[in-house]
Amino acid sequence: MREGQVKRRERTRQLIELGGLVVKAGLVDLADDDRATLYGAFLTLADQSRGDSKASALARWQRKGKRAFAAEQDAAKASPLSS
Repeated sequence: MREGQVKRRERTRQLIELGGLVVKAGLVDLADDDRATLYGAFLTLADQSRGDSKASALARWQRKGKRAFAAEQDAAKASPLSS
């Protein structure tokens, strides 16, 4: 397989995973699948994370994301359907 194909597949996988996170966070339902609303929300989030508060914002978001992933894993383990 050519290097270009590998890179394209990796990029495609990354974009699919990011889209899944948008859905998982409930943003698609919250914005009624309105792409302009979602894009505006992402731009606002990016604007708020620039500057001096970038490191603290990223750390805060990372903590929250890790807690959410852990809670989902715990819920999946506790579910009788997870076997």
